[in-house]
Amino acid sequence: MTLRGAAPVPTTIVFGTDGWRARIADEFTFENVRRCADGVARYVVDRGETAKGVVIAYDRRFASEHFATAAAEVLLAHDIPVAFAVHAVPTQMSSFEVVERGAAAGIVITASHNPWVDNGFKVKAPTGAAAGADILGVIEQRLGENGGTGIDRRPFADAEAAGLVEWFDPYDGYERFVRTTLDLDSLKAADASILVDPMWGAGSGWISRLLAGGRIRVNEIHQERNPYFGGVNPEPIRPNIDEALAILGGGGYDLGLLLDGDADRAGAADERGMFIHQLQVTGLLMYYMAEHRGLRDPVVISVNNTSMAGRLGERYGIETFETPVGFKFIGPKMIETGAMMGAEESGGFGFGMHLPERDGVYADLMLLDLFLRERAAGRWPVSSAIARFHEIAGPSWYLRIDVHFERAAYGRAKHHLLVDLREQSPTELAGRPVVRTLALDTNDGFKFWLDDGSWLLVRASGTEPLVRVYTEATTESLRDALLADGERLVRDG
Repeated sequence: MTLRGAAPVPTTIVFGTDGWRARIADEFTFENVRRCADGVARYVVDRGETAKGVVIAYDRRFASEHFATAAAEVLLAHDIPVAFAVHAVPTQMSSFEVVERGAAAGIVITASHNPWVDNGFKVKAPTGAAAGADILGVIEQRLGENGGTGIDRRPFADAEAAGLVEWFDPYDGYERFVRTTLDLDSLKAADASILVDPMWGAGSGWISRLLAGGRIRVNEIHQERNPYFGGVNPEPIRPNIDEALAILGGGGYDLGLLLDGDADRAGAADERGMFIHQLQVTGLLMYYMAEHRGLRDPVVISVNNTSMAGRLGERYGIETFETPVGFKFIGPKMIETGAMMGAEESGGFGFGMHLPERDGVYADLMLLDLFLRERAAGRWPVSSAIARFHEIAGPSWYLRIDVHFERAAYGRAKHHLLVDLREQSPTELAGRPVVRTLALDTNDGFKFWLDDGSWLLVRASGTEPLVRVYTEATTESLRDALLADGERLVRDG
């Protein structure tokens, strides 16, 4: 039997919480990358900022450098100069280069922490932050027009010969930039042993290079390029980082520092190999800024982040703001409020003194600085410093699970989540009354609070066929019960 395939139709490309991501060779094709680049070109040309150029970077995923070249050729056809990375670099290095150069925009080919079969297209604003609605609106309008049409492109080599391509390596400039806000020499001089796991990603070598030449001992694993990411998603959470946790549990290290596939997200573990979850990291970094650096500027967190931020804000007199999920909301709010920090549940942290965009390398260095300062204050090892932190910030039993669906069934699951739950939201979870329900501003999920401040959030992913279920509770048993009820809500109604 022969099956006849349907006639191809242009892919509908929608930018989610952080760019567009799709499966390589299915929807993530050279044609669709060129369509996205055409949208960026339209934005730059319409603003009359052609001469400012665009920064282009890429990660270590399969063929990322070739997709980046395809994007560059579209911009070059519009006589837009391109600054092109000499090798795979952390996503935030594009943000740094955009700001340093005063570029009109930035493009990064990366799918961040997505499965290895995916790749993606991110856009950076002139501020270095993730592109907001003003930029994405222009791009998505163009995407609605250019499907199935011929897109002009100029051969990369031809444009390079004409002087429109500049190659860049951000390391030296980035190191100088970090030194303006962080004492790297003090970190290098520390008598400490650190394990670093960049998860085979674009952050490989960055932390160990920044800390090289001093007393501190850094062992970095998974440094080689592996587009398969060792068979795990390159997201620095369990069970993906269990190998690193086992090494730490074997002894000989004071701290573990983790990065995701494009190094814009941070993670950590203590000397025993106990994972420090992302909401704890949010609280720890806020505590570090307030307690050790004396800062009192606002903090911006996503709606699925920790209640500890509010408690720390009350303790230190720091105003906190809450946004929808995604740095495309957090970054602009940081700029608007003059925030010292922005944090999302997934381990992305940006800093007003640094960049209004996630930087896992910088966040990990700040965690190292925090724990070394805690040691100087007599709170050591890292596990003891964390225990003392929770005496101040309160409990945080957090976990997130992803409920996966077949792509064909995902539309039905989203309808149940977004329509049925709105009409019949639960009045009780984990055997306790729901005292407040919030429909997310982005119309992709709901958050439910219990009477003790514990909460459950269910949210449809904008980049993958799955629903994320998050909870932060006052006890471990309540956390587990909330997660179980959350999964039932998503699957069964």
